[in-house]
Amino acid sequence: MSEKNPLLEPFDQAPFSKIKNQHFKPAFIQAIEDARAEIDAIVDNPDAPTFENTLEALDFSGHQLDRISSVFFNLNSAETNEEIQKIAQEISPLLSEFGNDIILNEGLFHRVKSVYEKKDELSLSPEQDTLLEKTYKKFSRNGANLNEEDKKKLRKIDAELSKLKLTFGENVLAETNKYELLLTNEKDVEGLPEGEKEAAEQLAQSKGKEGWLITLDYPSYIPFMKYAKNRELRKELSIAFGSKGFHNDELDNQENVLKIVALRHQRANLLGYPTHAHFVLEERMAETPEKVTDFLNELLEKAKPAAEREFKELEDFAKELDHIDRLEKWDSAYYSEKLKQKLFNLDDEKLKPYFKLENVINGVFKVAEMLFGLTFKEVSTIDKYHQDVKTYEVYDDSNNFISLFYADFHPRAGKRGGAWMTSYKSQFTLNGKNSRPHISNVCNFTKPTSTKPSLLTFNEVTTLFHEFGHGLHGMLANTTYPSLSGTSVYWDFVELPSQVMENWCYEKEALELFAHHYQTGELIPMEYVEKIKESATFQEGMATVRQLSFGFLDMAWHGTDPTNIKDVKAYENKAFEGTDLFPKTPETCMSTSFSHIFQGGYSSGYYSYKWAEVLDADAFAYFKEQGIFNRSVADKFKEHVLSKGGTENPMELYKRFRGAEPKIDALLERAGLLGKVPKGF
Repeated sequence: MSEKNPLLEPFDQAPFSKIKNQHFKPAFIQAIEDARAEIDAIVDNPDAPTFENTLEALDFSGHQLDRISSVFFNLNSAETNEEIQKIAQEISPLLSEFGNDIILNEGLFHRVKSVYEKKDELSLSPEQDTLLEKTYKKFSRNGANLNEEDKKKLRKIDAELSKLKLTFGENVLAETNKYELLLTNEKDVEGLPEGEKEAAEQLAQSKGKEGWLITLDYPSYIPFMKYAKNRELRKELSIAFGSKGFHNDELDNQENVLKIVALRHQRANLLGYPTHAHFVLEERMAETPEKVTDFLNELLEKAKPAAEREFKELEDFAKELDHIDRLEKWDSAYYSEKLKQKLFNLDDEKLKPYFKLENVINGVFKVAEMLFGLTFKEVSTIDKYHQDVKTYEVYDDSNNFISLFYADFHPRAGKRGGAWMTSYKSQFTLNGKNSRPHISNVCNFTKPTSTKPSLLTFNEVTTLFHEFGHGLHGMLANTTYPSLSGTSVYWDFVELPSQVMENWCYEKEALELFAHHYQTGELIPMEYVEKIKESATFQEGMATVRQLSFGFLDMAWHGTDPTNIKDVKAYENKAFEGTDLFPKTPETCMSTSFSHIFQGGYSSGYYSYKWAEVLDADAFAYFKEQGIFNRSVADKFKEHVLSKGGTENPMELYKRFRGAEPKIDALLERAGLLGKVPKGF
């Protein structure tokens, strides 16, 4: 008797320990077949189309396929290997083809359209109305109204895009993994704090090498750029980091970038949109490329004078300190850290002992308890894909089960860099049963060493709170339909719950909950807390301009016709013209490793980080007015934002929470960009 495939058995928790790589492809093929049968049953239903027998049936179809996909693609991000990557290349076109088979199914679209055309006669709830609107648009925006020949073109484009995006991401990961800087002279690690030196030494030992090993993974790269005295080595590392996918070799991404933007443009044109950005932004709060560009320019106008003053201040400081004539990109983090220490007498090494990872995790859980009545119970019985993963059951204050929560915090070879939230199971309500979600946070924080626990920089603390905010959006979901649940919202709204959570990291009342010295238990000194708040706007002009530059680059690639672009680097330089502060480095190229827009879902959406900052600053101003742990404000946020997912227009949800549309003033005030005057040194 052949072995059962665990992915094709009904499961609630992902059965990681039972899954072998060879299970994936057969499971996908079977689940696609089963999902097709469900679609056929909807199309072949002899009864007249209704909301229930068409829209609802469609939204709940393909459940097993969704579960298998979430397990597989999450592993491909967090615990991949060559075999999984190969399977991904084989599976992605099949999924893309299946997705197109649904969207281009004329019988199915006919049923959806006939319900849509009668919607004024139906007494639909706001959530049902949204599902109908979104489903109809999903068809029309993806080619349902095209002729047969154009539908074929669309399928071909989508299959090519799915493979190109995967290849792009694989190249970036391979570039990250293959670069190593082995230092054998202690003088070369001068300036690095003891903990960072020890981590670099242990990394070298783990690979059977003597000395200190520096890689392009964030926990290794960032401290070296911030503290290493050797300018030439900082330059080497900076160029290695900035030139991923830009070496004219087998891992080069220049051709992939040009192909991806060309195909996206063709796709948009085929569907009747001038550019990919017009297509994407129709389903965003921002609505049009013009509004995005105006928004970016408005912020640039406010931030650039401050950025230029800050850059001059940093340049003068580097010249005074080390006779640096020309400040380069690889000098930025190093001299910024030195200047920050001089101005505020505050550096990450002073703060890190107060931010032991386990304490910060307990702190973010405590904040969630005080705001939303949640408790997190660590359990060892939940199956997991790697020993580093921690697993929790989440309950509300009436002891109702809310969610499973997976937390995966340390870097390893099969895990892509950065930090993200994801889901292994969406929340939905079916036959009166509220099926609760399974949510995961994945980060890359320094591993404990033989002498020290994992100690976070303050920036990493805010990263953990940020991803946890996304996690809460998933955990507290309380909707009927899976496609509208949790983080299934407009992309320029999705960052509100994550970014608003970061604000608690700067507040004395919150820091008192978890910022205790890992050796003495002493509470973080309040003078440090004041300095954290004071230094929060340090170089905020430069940081804002940098973030805006990524938004401009994204819009440059996706808001125009890219057909005649031949040189990726030259085009990128043009996009950066209004935001450049540092001299250009010909050896580097941002676009060839800009995974957010070329592999992830942020194409034409990178501006949304800043857009969401306007929302989050405005939202947190409300908390500050009433008290940062005010339960009635938190209840409103939970009720109108966190639990509602994408069931209604996000601006309407926001206004219900806040009582008005957001204003840019709170962000400018928080960032210190209202008539900012630099500190002298």
